[in-house]
Amino acid sequence: MRPSLSAFLSGLIFALGLGLAGMTDPANVLGFLDIAGDWDYRLAFVMGGAIAVHAALRPLIHQRAQPLFAAKFPSLPASKPDSKLLVGAALFGVGWGLGGYCPGPALTSLATGAFPLLVFVPAMFAGFYLAQVLQARIGVGAGSQRPGTPSVGATPAP
Repeated sequence: MRPSLSAFLSGLIFALGLGLAGMTDPANVLGFLDIAGDWDYRLAFVMGGAIAVHAALRPLIHQRAQPLFAAKFPSLPASKPDSKLLVGAALFGVGWGLGGYCPGPALTSLATGAFPLLVFVPAMFAGFYLAQVLQARIGVGAGSQRPGTPSVGATPAP
């Protein structure tokens, strides 16, 4: 229960931060992506703030013998970028640029009931499902990964 509560509270804080920063409005995100036009720099400050908090707290967190809400820290092996990562990143970026939403702000903004979100969010979940189906069909995914790498949508053990 504690890991679920931790995840929920983290997501809630993330959603509140996105809302307060105005990043649930796709116009702000698209303005950030429009580097050749009227560039909106505010998202850079939001990301910079998140990176600064992480950079400050990570050393303190890793001084602990174990995390507060899990048995141990995850051990993720270092890996080099491969074609799956590059294709996935490109598809994510194209979807973000076309839709103006990335998954977090889209879910946060869903509460507004705006029609574009009522189309975007189901399409996003359909894309998640399609990616899993394609990975299974071509033999990429949990069964064929390097040991220790999480699969798409994997839930860490409590």
